[in-house]
Amino acid sequence: MAATIIRSPKISLPPPETTTSNLSSLIHTSFTPLPKRRRCLSIYACADGAGDQSNSPFGGEIKKGQAIELNKVNDEHPYEYNAKDSPNPLPRPLTSADLSNMASEGSRLRVAYQGVRGAYSESAAEKAYPNCEAVPCEQFDTAFEAVERWLVDRAVLPIENSLGGSIHRNYDLLLRHRLHIVGEVKLAIRHCLMANNGVKIEDLKRVLSHPQALAQCENTLTKLGLVREAVDDTAGAAKYIAFQKLKDAGAVASLAAARIYGLNVLAQDIQDDSDNVTRFLMLAREPIIPGTDKPFKTSVVFSLDEGPGVLFKALAVFAMRNINLTKIESRPLQKQALRVLDDSTDGFPKYFPYLFYVDFEASMADQRAQNALGHLKEFATFLRVLGSYPSDSGVA
Repeated sequence: MAATIIRSPKISLPPPETTTSNLSSLIHTSFTPLPKRRRCLSIYACADGAGDQSNSPFGGEIKKGQAIELNKVNDEHPYEYNAKDSPNPLPRPLTSADLSNMASEGSRLRVAYQGVRGAYSESAAEKAYPNCEAVPCEQFDTAFEAVERWLVDRAVLPIENSLGGSIHRNYDLLLRHRLHIVGEVKLAIRHCLMANNGVKIEDLKRVLSHPQALAQCENTLTKLGLVREAVDDTAGAAKYIAFQKLKDAGAVASLAAARIYGLNVLAQDIQDDSDNVTRFLMLAREPIIPGTDKPFKTSVVFSLDEGPGVLFKALAVFAMRNINLTKIESRPLQKQALRVLDDSTDGFPKYFPYLFYVDFEASMADQRAQNALGHLKEFATFLRVLGSYPSDSGVA
């Protein structure tokens, strides 16, 4: 039976030219709750290589990107599966279709993260906001939407990893949504190989995890001769292994995930590089007031006209004021026609329009930062301050 969705009124948003000089608060708006809807958790799986997949836990041949529904998570099981049969059931992840009836409990912050219980993002949320109520969301988009619609107070989402690089999806969502970066948190990632009780390493034929986690453990998994199967998140892989009681498959996930889903840890710290750190952003509806009492970082996004030396000029506004850049990321400017400069291209675009995301070490309360962005605005075709926030120098 189809669920009727009641559309919520839109939030009034500040104009696109918002900078720290006119960062305005989003208007507090009440929303009509959405009706609850039953659902299944979908895990997307694909196998590396062209091996025989007849033994796949998903039943038969798997096509790349095929959605596998965990149909056992149904009406009789309104909570996530807990292998330990804990008396405290685990909440289901939010979906964009059923973000509903979620009121804050007193002064305790509700913090959204992507994944299921045991995800590294959950650990990052708890590090960023101790004693918070961590709220799992199925997708990154859902976490952004939950904050915008006042269903949670904050979101903590990954933006880059020291081995795997940038999480491009979240860069794009930062521009699509009108949330502000209010902090960052760095988390050391320590991967474990886990399986159901009684299963030994030599019994394993394949291993499930997030693509980045599989890539970060490539050497270890290659030595073990395991076929990799990519799913949406690390903790989701652990939950699936436990739920299906698989005997020939393991998961790469956190130690916390192994404990939650009752799995046996076969090996710890299997990542190829011990310096494996993920940086997470803390997002809120309203910006914080920048200060100069502690090290601050500012994140901006801008676009430029095409031409020789234009990007050099843009970066020079920081260099000439002795402002250190810690990150620069380029992303294609979506929903804009590709440009053709002359007939010699035979109809193919000569260049793509790009957005540039830049992080620099300075607070917007610092006159140097204000002057640098004022200078940049003189020739940038678009400029937006994503946030000015305290930097995190520690890793845990």
